[in-house]
Amino acid sequence: MRAFAWAAAAIFSFASLAGSAAAEETYAGSEMCVACHSAHSESFAKTRHGKLFTSENGLTERMKAGCEACHGAGGKHVADGGGPAPEGMIAFHPETPDAVERANGVCLDCHAGGDQLYWDGSIHDSRGLACTTCHSAHDPKSDRNQLRAETQAAACGTCHIVQRSQQFRNSRMPVREGHMECGSCHNPHGAITRALITHPSINDNCQSCHADKRGPFLWEHPPVQESCLGCHVPHGTAKRSMLRLNPPRLCQQCHVASRHPSDPRRPDETFVVGGSCLNCHPTIHGTNHPAGSFFMR
Repeated sequence: MRAFAWAAAAIFSFASLAGSAAAEETYAGSEMCVACHSAHSESFAKTRHGKLFTSENGLTERMKAGCEACHGAGGKHVADGGGPAPEGMIAFHPETPDAVERANGVCLDCHAGGDQLYWDGSIHDSRGLACTTCHSAHDPKSDRNQLRAETQAAACGTCHIVQRSQQFRNSRMPVREGHMECGSCHNPHGAITRALITHPSINDNCQSCHADKRGPFLWEHPPVQESCLGCHVPHGTAKRSMLRLNPPRLCQQCHVASRHPSDPRRPDETFVVGGSCLNCHPTIHGTNHPAGSFFMR
């Protein structure tokens, strides 16, 4: 339905509204908005929306309406001498769930496809988040995506404080350095996958960068094929390589010490010193070597 609404808005003729005296009184024009809301208009003019939503650059009649393309017709608001937005106008203040839904509907009239395709019913939508919770059309702080924060990590970290704290551990995703963003792995606008990841599975997500771990291998390590999260914490840990535990304790969650001594409580044990299990089993993600059934080659 929103795709239909967007298409209808794209071909909607502003001139047809102006065909009657009542319509002329309904729309006040952006010049009237600027007369009172000068602070908002100055910052808005520098944004992508501000440069596009003008009578000269607008691609559709609705976009040429400027401020009223998103906020609705402001004729009554002007006639009343300002004050609270009258019924029919949208102030983008999330006071009530109904106000959030109406405001989000305005954004989704244009941004209904692409990454926003699964917004309806997504975890963020069901939690009552508004588009303006993360984005600012008037005064964005980021260089991209018109975010309220300077980076995606800062915007997401306001709610996801555990994941934000994990990024300060010594082994972590390179998000803090700016080499990755939260959106590199997650789609905050909705997905049909676990944790809003951008690929069909956790492994596909990780292997989009770590292609050398993808396989298929002649000798495959079953936990690796099941999920990378069995051994790794993706946002960061105090262990090397973002492992949940240091070997051999990590390995001994599945492997009992029946073939050779591997007691993790003895730091002088030959089989666990240094790189631990990985001293002898370095190809733990899988190997194609004919003699690699124990991941030693």
